Amino acid sequence: MQINDKSGITEYVADSKRYDTMKYNRCGKSGVLLPAISLGLWHNFGFIDNQHTAREILRTAFDLGITHFDLANNYGPPYGSAEENFGMLFKKDFKSYRDELFIASKAGFDMWPGPYGNMGSRKYLMASIDQSLTRMGLDYVDIFYHHRPDPDTPLEETMVALADIVRQGKALYVGISNYQPKETEEAAALLKELRVPFVLHQARYSIFDRWVEDGLLDTLEDNGVGCIAFSPLAQGMLTNKYVNGIPDDSRAAKSLTYLDREQVENNLGKIKNLAALAEERGQKLSQMAIAWLLSRPAITSVLVGASSASQLKENVKALDNLAFTDEEMKVINANS
Repeated sequence: MQINDKSGITEYVADSKRYDTMKYNRCGKSGVLLPAISLGLWHNFGFIDNQHTAREILRTAFDLGITHFDLANNYGPPYGSAEENFGMLFKKDFKSYRDELFIASKAGFDMWPGPYGNMGSRKYLMASIDQSLTRMGLDYVDIFYHHRPDPDTPLEETMVALADIVRQGKALYVGISNYQPKETEEAAALLKELRVPFVLHQARYSIFDRWVEDGLLDTLEDNGVGCIAFSPLAQGMLTNKYVNGIPDDSRAAKSLTYLDREQVENNLGKIKNLAALAEERGQKLSQMAIAWLLSRPAITSVLVGASSASQLKENVKALDNLAFTDEEMKVINANS
């Protein structure tokens, strides 16, 4: 919702009904409730992107009851720019709503030159959280993740750094991302010993990418940790975009962002079958793909990206039909 003040400047006032229709799920055995659909700022929020569009997406998200905004130190491009732009928009539109928001950042991938600019050392993580808070203009983030495991740094060093970030008041909770089951189990044991609230694992998960079902989801359940799924649409394969082939202006045609023509061609038959099932359910393929994830008991929230407010609204409509019959599940399993 927007109103104009006397100077003609558009002021944002959140929709008073924003919590009426969004579904909220508990993160494992914590006190955190996340919206079933969360907004990821991996793409479309960097310096190269349209800031008016980014602002409209954020406003629309919150009006829809999406309280969780997910960032990382290296989101952009360039690195850091998504956090900086978010900080600018937060100050303009969301500062008065801070206590309603659950804001995430991460560190673990390449960020600055030299030996201390990525992975999982204490030095890198401590510098990263300070930089992220400065860029966003925040006193704290609600959750700070280690973005990927570091095979060369002792896991204890990484987990103690996360614990100290919480104790310093720079994050309320900690999470990890892209960790395998064994690494997750070890991290959970360390954080439990440190008495630090470990509430979320962020993992890539979709109908076409089900690696988390091979032990990770069981590990999270055993440790009372929630799971938030990213890349739910398999970089766009699980949308209606590719049902009739590969458009010239598509990501796959240009081999951009982890998707190439060969991947789509290899899955084209499955995409057509899944799209037909989605149509029978009265959904777009993207909506069914999100709904399928949310039908999994272990999934707390699904992270979606959006290039426009209308696309975000379309994704949220997945919540209108989250039930699947046994026959529908058979079709999905046969085409995953």
